[in-house]
Amino acid sequence: MATPKKTVITTTAPRKVGITELVLRDAHQSLLATRMSTEDLMGACADIDAAGYWSVECWGGATYDSCIRFLNEDPWVRLRTFRRLMPNAQLQMLLRGQNLLGYRHYQDEVVDRFVKKSADNGMDIFRVFDAMNDPRNLQHAMAAVKAAGKHAQGTICYTISPVHTTEGYVKLAGQLIDMGADSICLKDMAALLKPQPAYDIVRAIKEVYGDTVVSVHCHSTTGVTQASLLKAVEAGADVLDTSISAMSLGPGHNPTESVVEMLEGTAYVAELNSDRLRAISAHFKKIRPKYAEFESKTLVDTGIFESQIPGGMLSNMESQLKSMDAADKVEAVMAEVPVVRKAAGYPPLVTPSSQIVGTQAVFNVMFGKYARMTGEFADIMLGYYGASPAPRDAAVVQLAKTSSAKQPIDVRPADLLPPEWSTLATEAGKLAGFDGSEEDVLTYAMFPQVAEKFFSSRAAGPKSVAKELAAAPPVAATAALAEETLAISYEGKTTTFRVKPLA
Repeated sequence: MATPKKTVITTTAPRKVGITELVLRDAHQSLLATRMSTEDLMGACADIDAAGYWSVECWGGATYDSCIRFLNEDPWVRLRTFRRLMPNAQLQMLLRGQNLLGYRHYQDEVVDRFVKKSADNGMDIFRVFDAMNDPRNLQHAMAAVKAAGKHAQGTICYTISPVHTTEGYVKLAGQLIDMGADSICLKDMAALLKPQPAYDIVRAIKEVYGDTVVSVHCHSTTGVTQASLLKAVEAGADVLDTSISAMSLGPGHNPTESVVEMLEGTAYVAELNSDRLRAISAHFKKIRPKYAEFESKTLVDTGIFESQIPGGMLSNMESQLKSMDAADKVEAVMAEVPVVRKAAGYPPLVTPSSQIVGTQAVFNVMFGKYARMTGEFADIMLGYYGASPAPRDAAVVQLAKTSSAKQPIDVRPADLLPPEWSTLATEAGKLAGFDGSEEDVLTYAMFPQVAEKFFSSRAAGPKSVAKELAAAPPVAATAALAEETLAISYEGKTTTFRVKPLA
Protein backbone atom coordinates (compact mmCIF):
# COMPACT_ATOMS: atom_id res chain seq x y z
CA MET A 1 0.00 0.00 0.00
CA ALA A 2 1.41 3.31 -1.04
CA THR A 3 2.28 5.74 1.69
CA PRO A 4 0.00 8.79 1.49
CA LYS A 5 1.82 11.94 0.57
CA LYS A 6 1.76 14.78 3.02
CA THR A 7 -0.32 17.71 1.87
CA VAL A 8 1.52 20.99 2.23
CA ILE A 9 -0.80 23.96 2.52
CA THR A 10 0.66 27.36 1.85
CA THR A 11 -1.20 30.55 2.61
CA THR A 12 -0.71 33.96 1.18
CA ALA A 13 -1.84 37.03 3.06
CA PRO A 14 -4.79 38.73 1.37
CA ARG A 15 -3.98 41.79 -0.70
CA LYS A 16 -5.16 44.94 1.06
CA VAL A 17 -7.66 47.06 -0.85
CA GLY A 18 -7.97 50.70 0.17
CA ILE A 19 -11.35 52.38 0.62
CA THR A 20 -12.21 55.99 -0.14
CA GLU A 21 -15.19 57.13 1.96
CA LEU A 22 -17.59 59.43 0.09
CA VAL A 23 -20.16 60.30 2.75
CA LEU A 24 -18.85 63.82 3.37
CA ARG A 25 -19.14 64.86 -0.29
CA ASP A 26 -20.49 62.77 -3.16
CA ALA A 27 -22.95 60.77 -1.06
CA HIS A 28 -25.04 63.72 0.07
CA GLN A 29 -24.50 65.45 -3.27
CA SER A 30 -26.06 62.45 -5.04
CA LEU A 31 -28.78 61.63 -2.50
CA LEU A 32 -29.68 64.94 -0.85
CA ALA A 33 -28.90 67.61 -3.49
CA THR A 34 -25.71 68.64 -1.62
CA ARG A 35 -27.73 70.27 1.14
CA MET A 36 -26.10 68.74 4.22
CA SER A 37 -24.59 71.34 6.53
CA THR A 38 -21.10 71.24 7.97
CA GLU A 39 -22.56 70.95 11.48
CA ASP A 40 -24.40 67.77 10.53
CA LEU A 41 -21.27 66.30 8.95
CA MET A 42 -18.94 67.10 11.82
CA GLY A 43 -20.36 64.58 14.27
CA ALA A 44 -19.00 61.64 12.29
CA CYS A 45 -15.54 63.04 11.65
CA ALA A 46 -13.73 61.51 14.64
CA ASP A 47 -14.89 58.02 13.67
CA ILE A 48 -14.12 58.59 9.99
CA ASP A 49 -10.63 59.78 10.92
CA ALA A 50 -9.98 56.60 12.93
CA ALA A 51 -11.68 54.03 10.69
CA GLY A 52 -8.66 53.26 8.51
CA TYR A 53 -9.76 54.68 5.15
CA TRP A 54 -7.27 55.17 2.32
CA SER A 55 -8.77 58.62 1.82
CA VAL A 56 -11.84 60.68 2.71
CA GLU A 57 -13.53 62.69 -0.01
CA CYS A 58 -14.95 65.77 1.67
CA TRP A 59 -14.79 68.80 -0.66
CA GLY A 60 -15.11 69.93 -4.24
CA GLY A 61 -17.74 68.91 -6.73
CA ALA A 62 -20.96 70.82 -6.03
CA THR A 63 -20.27 71.37 -2.32
CA TYR A 64 -18.53 74.71 -2.88
CA ASP A 65 -21.49 76.09 -4.83
CA SER A 66 -24.02 74.68 -2.36
CA CYS A 67 -22.25 76.15 0.66
CA ILE A 68 -22.57 79.73 -0.56
CA ARG A 69 -25.83 79.35 -2.52
CA PHE A 70 -28.00 77.52 0.02
CA LEU A 71 -26.24 77.24 3.40
CA ASN A 72 -24.60 80.65 3.93
CA GLU A 73 -21.40 78.76 4.72
CA ASP A 74 -17.87 79.62 3.69
CA PRO A 75 -16.56 76.53 1.82
CA TRP A 76 -13.02 77.31 2.93
CA VAL A 77 -14.14 77.18 6.57
CA ARG A 78 -15.69 73.78 5.84
CA LEU A 79 -12.37 72.52 4.49
CA ARG A 80 -10.40 73.86 7.46
CA THR A 81 -12.96 72.32 9.81
CA PHE A 82 -12.51 68.89 8.23
CA ARG A 83 -8.74 69.28 8.41
CA ARG A 84 -8.90 70.06 12.12
CA LEU A 85 -11.36 67.25 12.91
CA MET A 86 -9.59 64.61 10.80
CA PRO A 87 -5.87 65.20 11.36
CA ASN A 88 -4.91 61.64 10.40
CA ALA A 89 -6.97 61.21 7.22
CA GLN A 90 -5.92 61.89 3.65
CA LEU A 91 -8.48 64.50 2.63
CA GLN A 92 -9.59 64.31 -1.01
CA MET A 93 -11.48 66.63 -3.34
CA LEU A 94 -13.01 66.53 -6.81
CA LEU A 95 -11.61 69.20 -9.16
CA ARG A 96 -12.96 69.85 -12.66
CA GLY A 97 -9.59 70.50 -14.27
CA GLN A 98 -9.47 73.88 -15.98
CA ASN A 99 -13.06 74.52 -14.79
CA LEU A 100 -11.96 74.24 -11.14
CA LEU A 101 -15.31 74.17 -9.30
CA GLY A 102 -17.14 76.54 -11.63
CA TYR A 103 -18.75 76.07 -15.03
CA ARG A 104 -16.27 77.79 -17.33
CA HIS A 105 -12.56 77.58 -18.04
CA TYR A 106 -10.26 79.73 -15.94
CA GLN A 107 -6.97 81.28 -16.91
CA ASP A 108 -3.92 79.37 -15.69
CA GLU A 109 -2.99 81.77 -12.87
CA VAL A 110 -6.45 81.33 -11.33
CA VAL A 111 -5.99 77.55 -11.49
CA ASP A 112 -2.59 77.84 -9.80
CA ARG A 113 -3.93 80.02 -7.01
CA PHE A 114 -6.97 77.86 -6.39
CA VAL A 115 -4.94 74.67 -6.09
CA LYS A 116 -2.34 76.35 -3.87
CA LYS A 117 -4.99 77.73 -1.52
CA SER A 118 -6.79 74.38 -1.39
CA ALA A 119 -3.51 72.74 -0.37
CA ASP A 120 -2.78 75.48 2.17
CA ASN A 121 -6.21 74.96 3.74
CA GLY A 122 -5.69 71.22 4.19
CA MET A 123 -6.35 69.30 0.99
CA ASP A 124 -4.14 66.26 0.30
CA ILE A 125 -5.48 64.43 -2.79
CA PHE A 126 -6.85 66.19 -5.86
CA ARG A 127 -8.98 64.02 -8.13
CA VAL A 128 -8.73 65.97 -11.38
CA PHE A 129 -11.16 65.30 -14.23
CA ASP A 130 -12.43 66.92 -17.42
CA ALA A 131 -15.95 66.57 -18.78
CA MET A 132 -14.60 65.98 -22.30
CA ASN A 133 -11.74 63.66 -21.23
CA ASP A 134 -9.48 66.14 -23.04
CA PRO A 135 -5.97 65.78 -21.53
CA ARG A 136 -5.17 69.40 -22.42
CA ASN A 137 -7.81 70.53 -19.92
CA LEU A 138 -6.19 68.45 -17.18
CA GLN A 139 -2.53 69.21 -17.69
CA HIS A 140 -2.22 72.59 -15.97
CA ALA A 141 -4.33 71.62 -12.95
CA MET A 142 -2.27 68.44 -12.54
CA ALA A 143 0.94 70.48 -12.71
CA ALA A 144 -0.44 72.90 -10.11
CA VAL A 145 -1.16 70.02 -7.73
CA LYS A 146 2.37 68.67 -8.17
CA ALA A 147 3.82 72.15 -7.62
CA ALA A 148 1.89 72.34 -4.34
CA GLY A 149 3.48 69.07 -3.26
CA LYS A 150 0.19 67.19 -3.16
CA HIS A 151 -1.22 63.96 -4.64
CA ALA A 152 -2.48 64.37 -8.21
CA GLN A 153 -5.06 61.74 -9.17
CA GLY A 154 -5.65 61.73 -12.93
CA THR A 155 -9.22 60.80 -13.76
CA ILE A 156 -10.82 58.92 -16.65
CA CYS A 157 -14.55 59.63 -17.00
CA TYR A 158 -16.13 56.33 -18.03
CA THR A 159 -18.84 56.29 -20.65
CA ILE A 160 -20.14 54.06 -23.45
CA SER A 161 -20.29 54.95 -27.12
CA PRO A 162 -19.18 53.58 -30.49
CA VAL A 163 -15.85 55.41 -30.08
CA HIS A 164 -14.99 54.51 -26.47
CA THR A 165 -12.76 51.46 -26.13
CA THR A 166 -10.54 49.77 -23.57
CA GLU A 167 -7.54 50.77 -25.65
CA GLY A 168 -8.65 54.40 -25.59
CA TYR A 169 -8.98 54.41 -21.82
CA VAL A 170 -5.52 52.86 -21.44
CA LYS A 171 -4.09 55.52 -23.74
CA LEU A 172 -5.68 58.26 -21.62
CA ALA A 173 -4.26 56.66 -18.47
CA GLY A 174 -0.81 56.83 -20.04
CA GLN A 175 -1.25 60.49 -20.89
CA LEU A 176 -2.23 61.24 -17.30
CA ILE A 177 0.75 59.32 -15.95
CA ASP A 178 3.01 61.27 -18.29
CA MET A 179 1.60 64.43 -16.66
CA GLY A 180 2.81 63.15 -13.29
CA ALA A 181 -0.33 61.47 -11.99
CA ASP A 182 0.33 59.77 -8.65
CA SER A 183 -2.70 57.55 -9.20
CA ILE A 184 -5.44 56.93 -11.75
CA CYS A 185 -9.19 56.96 -11.10
CA LEU A 186 -11.73 55.23 -13.33
CA LYS A 187 -14.78 57.40 -12.61
CA ASP A 188 -18.20 55.94 -13.41
CA MET A 189 -20.58 58.80 -12.63
CA ALA A 190 -23.71 57.22 -14.17
CA ALA A 191 -23.42 53.59 -12.95
CA LEU A 192 -22.69 52.39 -16.48
CA LEU A 193 -19.61 50.30 -15.62
CA LYS A 194 -20.57 46.63 -15.90
CA PRO A 195 -18.41 43.89 -14.35
CA GLN A 196 -16.58 42.70 -17.47
CA PRO A 197 -15.57 46.16 -18.76
CA ALA A 198 -14.45 47.01 -15.22
CA TYR A 199 -12.18 43.98 -15.25
CA ASP A 200 -10.93 44.60 -18.80
CA ILE A 201 -10.06 48.27 -18.34
CA VAL A 202 -8.38 47.94 -14.93
CA ARG A 203 -6.51 44.82 -16.04
CA ALA A 204 -5.22 46.56 -19.17
CA ILE A 205 -4.08 49.61 -17.22
CA LYS A 206 -2.31 47.47 -14.62
CA GLU A 207 -0.60 45.36 -17.28
CA VAL A 208 0.92 48.47 -18.85
CA TYR A 209 1.35 50.67 -15.75
CA GLY A 210 1.51 48.09 -12.97
CA ASP A 211 3.05 50.29 -10.29
CA THR A 212 0.37 52.98 -10.63
CA VAL A 213 -2.37 52.97 -7.99
CA VAL A 214 -5.81 52.57 -9.62
CA SER A 215 -8.98 53.76 -7.89
CA VAL A 216 -12.47 52.84 -9.10
CA HIS A 217 -15.46 55.10 -8.49
CA CYS A 218 -18.98 53.82 -9.22
CA HIS A 219 -22.48 55.03 -8.50
CA SER A 220 -25.08 52.38 -7.71
CA THR A 221 -28.07 53.59 -9.71
CA THR A 222 -28.28 50.69 -12.16
CA GLY A 223 -27.82 48.00 -9.50
CA VAL A 224 -24.84 46.24 -11.11
CA THR A 225 -21.80 48.09 -9.88
CA GLN A 226 -20.98 46.29 -6.64
CA ALA A 227 -20.19 43.30 -8.83
CA SER A 228 -18.13 45.66 -10.99
CA LEU A 229 -16.08 46.68 -7.95
CA LEU A 230 -15.29 43.05 -7.18
CA LYS A 231 -14.19 42.39 -10.77
CA ALA A 232 -12.07 45.54 -10.68
CA VAL A 233 -10.30 44.27 -7.54
CA GLU A 234 -9.70 40.91 -9.22
CA ALA A 235 -8.14 42.83 -12.12
CA GLY A 236 -5.77 44.67 -9.78
CA ALA A 237 -7.63 47.78 -8.58
CA ASP A 238 -6.00 49.20 -5.46
CA VAL A 239 -8.72 51.49 -4.05
CA LEU A 240 -12.55 51.42 -4.18
CA ASP A 241 -14.93 54.32 -3.56
CA THR A 242 -17.85 53.58 -1.22
CA SER A 243 -20.26 55.39 1.07
CA ILE A 244 -21.34 54.37 4.55
CA SER A 245 -24.51 52.26 4.43
CA ALA A 246 -26.84 54.87 5.94
CA MET A 247 -25.97 57.16 3.01
CA SER A 248 -25.73 54.73 0.11
CA LEU A 249 -27.50 53.09 -2.86
CA GLY A 250 -29.99 54.69 -5.26
CA PRO A 251 -28.13 57.34 -7.28
CA GLY A 252 -25.47 57.27 -4.56
CA HIS A 253 -22.81 54.60 -4.11
CA ASN A 254 -22.26 51.06 -2.91
CA PRO A 255 -22.26 50.66 0.90
CA THR A 256 -18.89 50.69 2.60
CA GLU A 257 -19.78 47.85 4.96
CA SER A 258 -21.18 45.71 2.13
CA VAL A 259 -18.00 46.06 0.09
CA VAL A 260 -15.90 45.13 3.13
CA GLU A 261 -18.05 42.01 3.68
CA MET A 262 -17.98 41.21 -0.05
CA LEU A 263 -14.23 40.72 0.17
CA GLU A 264 -14.49 38.34 3.14
CA GLY A 265 -13.04 34.95 2.25
CA THR A 266 -11.41 36.19 -0.95
CA ALA A 267 -7.78 36.93 -1.68
CA TYR A 268 -8.46 40.58 -0.82
CA VAL A 269 -9.27 42.48 2.36
CA ALA A 270 -10.36 45.99 3.30
CA GLU A 271 -8.99 46.58 6.77
CA LEU A 272 -11.50 49.01 8.29
CA ASN A 273 -12.54 49.27 11.93
CA SER A 274 -16.03 47.79 12.12
CA ASP A 275 -16.90 49.60 15.36
CA ARG A 276 -16.08 52.92 13.75
CA LEU A 277 -18.14 52.04 10.67
CA ARG A 278 -21.15 51.27 12.86
CA ALA A 279 -20.76 54.60 14.63
CA ILE A 280 -20.52 56.50 11.34
CA SER A 281 -23.60 54.78 9.99
CA ALA A 282 -25.55 55.42 13.20
CA HIS A 283 -24.75 59.12 12.96
CA PHE A 284 -26.04 59.47 9.41
CA LYS A 285 -29.05 57.27 10.09
CA LYS A 286 -30.13 59.94 12.57
CA ILE A 287 -29.15 62.89 10.37
CA ARG A 288 -30.57 61.80 7.01
CA PRO A 289 -34.29 62.19 7.84
CA LYS A 290 -33.73 65.90 8.45
CA TYR A 291 -33.14 66.28 4.69
CA ALA A 292 -36.06 64.15 3.49
CA GLU A 293 -37.44 66.90 1.24
CA PHE A 294 -34.23 66.78 -0.83
CA GLU A 295 -34.16 62.99 -1.17
CA SER A 296 -33.79 61.53 -4.64
CA LYS A 297 -36.75 59.29 -5.49
CA THR A 298 -34.62 56.99 -7.66
CA LEU A 299 -33.84 53.53 -6.29
CA VAL A 300 -32.75 51.42 -9.27
CA ASP A 301 -32.88 52.63 -12.87
CA THR A 302 -31.57 50.30 -15.58
CA GLY A 303 -32.87 52.69 -18.23
CA ILE A 304 -29.62 54.59 -17.72
CA PHE A 305 -27.90 51.95 -19.86
CA GLU A 306 -29.93 53.34 -22.79
CA SER A 307 -30.14 57.04 -21.98
CA GLN A 308 -26.83 57.34 -20.06
CA ILE A 309 -28.49 60.09 -18.03
CA PRO A 310 -27.04 60.37 -14.50
CA GLY A 311 -29.56 60.88 -11.70
CA GLY A 312 -28.61 64.51 -11.07
CA MET A 313 -28.98 65.31 -14.75
CA LEU A 314 -32.45 63.71 -14.86
CA SER A 315 -33.69 65.69 -11.86
CA ASN A 316 -32.35 68.90 -13.44
CA MET A 317 -34.20 68.19 -16.70
CA GLU A 318 -37.42 67.39 -14.81
CA SER A 319 -37.13 70.71 -12.98
CA GLN A 320 -36.61 72.60 -16.25
CA LEU A 321 -39.64 70.95 -17.83
CA LYS A 322 -41.87 71.65 -14.83
CA SER A 323 -40.91 75.32 -14.96
CA MET A 324 -42.02 75.32 -18.61
CA ASP A 325 -45.32 73.52 -17.83
CA ALA A 326 -44.06 70.56 -19.85
CA ALA A 327 -43.59 67.81 -17.28
CA ASP A 328 -45.22 65.39 -19.72
CA LYS A 329 -42.24 65.75 -22.08
CA VAL A 330 -39.74 63.87 -19.88
CA GLU A 331 -39.71 60.70 -21.99
CA ALA A 332 -39.28 62.68 -25.20
CA VAL A 333 -36.35 64.56 -23.70
CA MET A 334 -34.73 61.35 -22.46
CA ALA A 335 -34.93 60.00 -26.00
CA GLU A 336 -33.41 63.21 -27.35
CA VAL A 337 -30.38 63.25 -25.02
CA PRO A 338 -28.48 60.46 -26.85
CA VAL A 339 -29.19 62.19 -30.18
CA VAL A 340 -27.76 65.49 -28.93
CA ARG A 341 -24.80 63.69 -27.35
CA LYS A 342 -23.99 62.01 -30.66
CA ALA A 343 -24.09 65.37 -32.45
CA ALA A 344 -21.64 66.74 -29.87
CA GLY A 345 -19.15 63.92 -30.50
CA TYR A 346 -20.13 61.58 -27.63
CA PRO A 347 -18.81 63.54 -24.61
CA PRO A 348 -19.15 61.80 -21.23
CA LEU A 349 -22.20 63.12 -19.39
CA VAL A 350 -20.72 64.69 -16.28
CA THR A 351 -20.66 68.26 -14.94
CA PRO A 352 -20.81 70.53 -16.89
CA SER A 353 -21.36 68.58 -20.14
CA SER A 354 -24.35 66.71 -18.69
CA GLN A 355 -26.20 69.93 -17.89
CA ILE A 356 -25.33 71.44 -21.28
CA VAL A 357 -26.43 68.41 -23.32
CA GLY A 358 -29.54 67.93 -21.17
CA THR A 359 -30.66 71.54 -21.54
CA GLN A 360 -30.20 71.43 -25.30
CA ALA A 361 -32.29 68.25 -25.43
CA VAL A 362 -35.06 70.09 -23.55
CA PHE A 363 -34.86 72.98 -26.03
CA ASN A 364 -34.98 70.60 -29.00
CA VAL A 365 -38.14 68.95 -27.72
CA MET A 366 -39.84 72.22 -26.76
CA PHE A 367 -38.89 74.43 -29.71
CA GLY A 368 -37.73 72.14 -32.52
CA LYS A 369 -34.33 70.72 -33.50
CA TYR A 370 -31.74 73.38 -32.66
CA ALA A 371 -34.28 76.15 -33.31
CA ARG A 372 -32.87 77.62 -30.11
CA MET A 373 -29.32 76.83 -29.02
CA THR A 374 -27.81 77.65 -25.66
CA GLY A 375 -24.54 79.52 -25.68
CA GLU A 376 -22.92 76.68 -23.74
CA PHE A 377 -24.00 74.05 -26.26
CA ALA A 378 -22.72 76.21 -29.10
CA ASP A 379 -19.40 76.41 -27.25
CA ILE A 380 -19.25 72.61 -26.93
CA MET A 381 -19.92 72.26 -30.66
CA LEU A 382 -17.21 74.79 -31.52
CA GLY A 383 -14.46 73.38 -29.24
CA TYR A 384 -14.57 75.93 -26.43
CA TYR A 385 -14.88 73.16 -23.84
CA GLY A 386 -12.15 71.06 -25.46
CA ALA A 387 -11.84 68.30 -28.02
CA SER A 388 -14.70 65.80 -28.30
CA PRO A 389 -14.10 62.03 -28.35
CA ALA A 390 -15.57 61.78 -31.89
CA PRO A 391 -16.13 64.23 -34.76
CA ARG A 392 -19.07 66.57 -34.20
CA ASP A 393 -22.08 66.79 -36.53
CA ALA A 394 -21.01 69.28 -39.21
CA ALA A 395 -24.53 70.63 -39.76
CA VAL A 396 -24.97 71.36 -36.05
CA VAL A 397 -21.51 72.95 -35.93
CA GLN A 398 -22.66 75.33 -38.68
CA LEU A 399 -25.77 76.19 -36.67
CA ALA A 400 -23.58 76.84 -33.64
CA LYS A 401 -21.42 79.25 -35.65
CA THR A 402 -24.50 81.16 -36.77
CA SER A 403 -26.08 81.15 -33.31
CA SER A 404 -23.00 82.34 -31.45
CA ALA A 405 -21.15 84.33 -34.11
CA LYS A 406 -18.03 82.41 -33.09
CA GLN A 407 -15.60 80.32 -35.09
CA PRO A 408 -14.51 76.77 -34.18
CA ILE A 409 -11.22 76.36 -32.32
CA ASP A 410 -8.86 73.41 -32.01
CA VAL A 411 -6.44 74.79 -29.40
CA ARG A 412 -6.63 74.31 -25.63
CA PRO A 413 -9.50 76.66 -24.67
CA ALA A 414 -7.59 78.23 -21.77
CA ASP A 415 -4.88 79.36 -24.19
CA LEU A 416 -7.33 81.97 -25.48
CA LEU A 417 -8.01 83.47 -22.04
CA PRO A 418 -6.25 86.71 -21.07
CA PRO A 419 -4.85 87.17 -17.55
CA GLU A 420 -7.81 87.70 -15.21
CA TRP A 421 -6.62 87.46 -11.61
CA SER A 422 -6.07 91.19 -11.02
CA THR A 423 -9.48 91.99 -12.51
CA LEU A 424 -11.18 89.39 -10.34
CA ALA A 425 -9.39 90.70 -7.23
CA THR A 426 -10.42 94.29 -8.01
CA GLU A 427 -14.05 93.35 -8.64
CA ALA A 428 -14.26 91.18 -5.52
CA GLY A 429 -12.68 93.96 -3.43
CA LYS A 430 -15.61 96.27 -4.21
CA LEU A 431 -18.22 93.92 -2.75
CA ALA A 432 -19.77 94.47 0.64
CA GLY A 433 -18.57 91.82 3.08
CA PHE A 434 -15.39 90.95 1.14
CA ASP A 435 -12.80 89.95 3.75
CA GLY A 436 -9.66 90.75 1.75
CA SER A 437 -8.53 87.13 1.44
CA GLU A 438 -7.41 85.28 -1.65
CA GLU A 439 -10.02 82.66 -0.76
CA ASP A 440 -12.76 85.27 -1.18
CA VAL A 441 -11.38 86.28 -4.58
CA LEU A 442 -11.54 82.63 -5.62
CA THR A 443 -15.13 82.33 -4.37
CA TYR A 444 -16.02 85.37 -6.46
CA ALA A 445 -14.22 83.88 -9.46
CA MET A 446 -16.22 80.65 -9.22
CA PHE A 447 -19.67 82.17 -8.73
CA PRO A 448 -19.72 85.99 -9.07
CA GLN A 449 -23.45 86.63 -8.52
CA VAL A 450 -23.84 84.09 -5.72
CA ALA A 451 -20.65 85.30 -4.03
CA GLU A 452 -21.91 88.88 -3.89
CA LYS A 453 -25.01 87.78 -1.97
CA PHE A 454 -23.01 85.43 0.25
CA PHE A 455 -20.40 88.03 1.23
CA SER A 456 -23.11 90.46 2.31
CA SER A 457 -24.91 87.86 4.47
CA ARG A 458 -21.93 85.83 5.76
CA ALA A 459 -21.79 87.56 9.13
CA ALA A 460 -25.18 86.07 10.01
CA GLY A 461 -23.55 82.63 10.08
CA PRO A 462 -24.49 79.26 8.57
CA LYS A 463 -28.18 78.62 7.88
CA SER A 464 -29.07 74.95 7.77
CA VAL A 465 -31.90 73.94 5.43
CA ALA A 466 -32.53 70.74 7.41
CA LYS A 467 -35.83 70.17 9.15
CA GLU A 468 -35.87 69.82 12.90
CA LEU A 469 -36.82 66.32 14.00
CA ALA A 470 -39.43 65.64 16.64
CA ALA A 471 -37.86 65.59 20.07
CA ALA A 472 -37.27 62.18 21.58
CA PRO A 473 -39.11 61.29 24.80
CA PRO A 474 -37.22 62.50 27.88
CA VAL A 475 -34.77 59.97 29.26
CA ALA A 476 -32.17 60.08 31.97
CA ALA A 477 -29.35 60.50 29.46
CA THR A 478 -30.92 63.53 27.80
CA ALA A 479 -29.03 65.92 30.06
CA ALA A 480 -25.78 64.81 28.44
CA LEU A 481 -26.95 65.96 25.01
CA ALA A 482 -26.11 69.59 25.57
CA GLU A 483 -25.23 71.94 22.75
CA GLU A 484 -21.51 72.16 22.09
CA THR A 485 -19.47 74.71 20.17
CA LEU A 486 -16.43 74.38 17.97
CA ALA A 487 -14.33 77.38 17.03
CA ILE A 488 -12.23 77.23 13.86
CA SER A 489 -9.58 79.97 13.61
CA TYR A 490 -7.60 80.90 10.51
CA GLU A 491 -5.42 83.95 9.91
CA GLY A 492 -6.93 85.86 12.80
CA LYS A 493 -10.58 85.09 11.96
CA THR A 494 -12.72 82.68 13.96
CA THR A 495 -15.89 80.86 12.92
CA THR A 496 -17.96 79.19 15.63
CA PHE A 497 -20.22 76.21 14.90
CA ARG A 498 -23.10 75.20 17.16
CA VAL A 499 -23.21 71.41 17.37
CA LYS A 500 -26.52 69.95 18.59
CA PRO A 501 -26.29 66.18 19.24
CA LEU A 502 -29.34 64.19 18.19
CA ALA A 503 -31.22 62.19 20.79
